[in-house]
Order: sequence, then structure tokens, then C-alpha cells
Amino acid sequence: MRTMITPLDIQNRDFKRSIRGYNEAEVDEFLDEVIRDYEKINKENIELKDKIVLLNEQIEKYNALENTLKETLIVAQSTADEVIIAAKQKAELIIQEANNEAKKIIDEAKNEVKRIRMEYEHILKEVIIFRTRYKSLIESQLSALEQFYDEVIKEQEKNRKEEDNEHNYIDEVDEIKVEEIEIKTEIEEVDDLGA
Repeated sequence: MRTMITPLDIQNRDFKRSIRGYNEAEVDEFLDEVIRDYEKINKENIELKDKIVLLNEQIEKYNALENTLKETLIVAQSTADEVIIAAKQKAELIIQEANNEAKKIIDEAKNEVKRIRMEYEHILKEVIIFRTRYKSLIESQLSALEQFYDEVIKEQEKNRKEEDNEHNYIDEVDEIKVEEIEIKTEIEEVDDLGA
């Protein structure tokens, strides 16, 4: 590979002289212009190469940053996926626990309802038994009262009959006494007549 000519190479270049050669002053002047332009271009070329190196370094930094960002995004995505999976699992666990708790509460409520229903049926039976016994007691008391009143009425009737009989007896006795008195009176009157 051929090396690049430097401005110094151009300046130091000597040409052979010939009979029919170029004007030396014009060639020197032209070479000076070429040297100036070449130096300018070479300087710009070096600056551009430096810029390219800097830009390449920046590109490499940006590529590294991009790779880091990609890796970070991948890690973030992976972490997000893990967080989502963990959140879903936790949500499912919470829902399952809530369902279990709800089932437990419902079972307890059903058991409480059964207990209350059994207690209600027991109390209802007790009420029916009490009602039956109380009714029997009241009926027996009523029966006893009726029997008592019947006996009282019978006793009153018996007493009334006895009183009626006694009155009749007294009346009969009184009549007998009246008759006896009348007879005595007649006898006395007869006695008085005979005397």
C-alpha cells in the first residue's frame, strides 16, 4: 500500500531540469499553492479523523449505553413479569383465603341457624307441653270448681228442702198447738159452762 504524500514531501521534491522544461518560478508558485491547499486538506482530514474517532467512541458509548438500557429493560421487564406473576399469585392466594374465610363464616352461620332452629323447636315443644299441661290443669281446676259448685248447689237445695221441711214441721206444730189451744179453750169454755 502506497503511503500518503505529506506537504513536506511536496515541498522537498526536486524535479530534474530539462531543456524544454517548465518555468521554474511558476512551478514553485503552483507547488506552494498545492502545498497550502494540501496542508489545509490534510489538516481537515486529520481533524475529521479525530472527529470520527471521537464520534466512534461516542457511538461505542451510546451502543454500550443502549446495550445497558436494553439489558436494564430486559431485567426490568423480567422483574415486572416476576412482580406481575407474584402479584397474581398473591391475589389468587388472597382470593382463596377470602373464599375460605367466607365459606367458614357461611358454615358458622348455617350451624348457628341450625342451632337456633333446634333451640326454637325445643322451645316450641316446651311451649306445647306447657300449654297442654296448663290446659289440663285449668280443665281439672274448672272440673273441680264445677264439681264444687254442683256440691254447693246440691247442699243449698238440700238445706232449702230441710228448711222447707222444717218450716212445714213448724207450721204443722203451730197448727197442732193452735188446735190444742183451741181445744183447751173449748174445754175451758165447756168447763166454765158446767161449773
